[in-house]
Amino acid sequence: MESFIHAHFWEMILRTTLSFFALLILARLLGKKQLGQLTFFHYITGITFGSIASEIASQEETPFLDGMISLVWWSALTYLMTVITIKSKKARVLIDDKPTIVIQKGLILESALQKNRLHLDELTMMLREQAIFSVQDVEYALLETNGKLSVLQKTSEQVATKQDVKADVTPPTYLPTEVISDGQLITENIVELELTEDWVMKKLKKQNVQSVEEVYFAQVQTNGSLYISLKDKARHSSP
Repeated sequence: MESFIHAHFWEMILRTTLSFFALLILARLLGKKQLGQLTFFHYITGITFGSIASEIASQEETPFLDGMISLVWWSALTYLMTVITIKSKKARVLIDDKPTIVIQKGLILESALQKNRLHLDELTMMLREQAIFSVQDVEYALLETNGKLSVLQKTSEQVATKQDVKADVTPPTYLPTEVISDGQLITENIVELELTEDWVMKKLKKQNVQSVEEVYFAQVQTNGSLYISLKDKARHSSP
């Protein structure tokens, strides 16, 4: 019994060691794209790649040679698909998809968000990660195939220090804050800004918006103005 346990121990050590170095070598052969440009395809491939190696290392029931064949063949398929996507633009779009415009000329594209299953909170978070707190400052925003957001700010908002242009450096009155999301008032944010629903409605009517239900997204700006992006239906029906 003791000799069996001893043999089993060294077998698992050997399997784990060989799996480790096989994974290291194959990962190097596949290149840096797995980490540097983690598209959905590469994300799934990476998970499966690690899962196969884990099975070889930890599951005694998995024949070692069969597991290694599976790991090497999976790597070969991944490499083949990578080569195909480099050679063919159509294949690249089919496998990795293509960037999607989610903000165009300062307006949020509701249909683009829905298509990519991205909600407003995620969009505003991704903008804040790039130090952009106001949607109004964005000319274009594209959701890349790796899930990151690329942003082109409006010309007036592009980098230049206020000291360079001798601009006013008075602290902002408000932190840009969302007050309408998908046709619904966000009461807690309105209260936190010490504003009222009546104030919001007056701002809407000044921009010829009669109902909160027409608004996909609205955000109070630093100077107290209200940025509005209408729902697709309301935008298309407006004169």
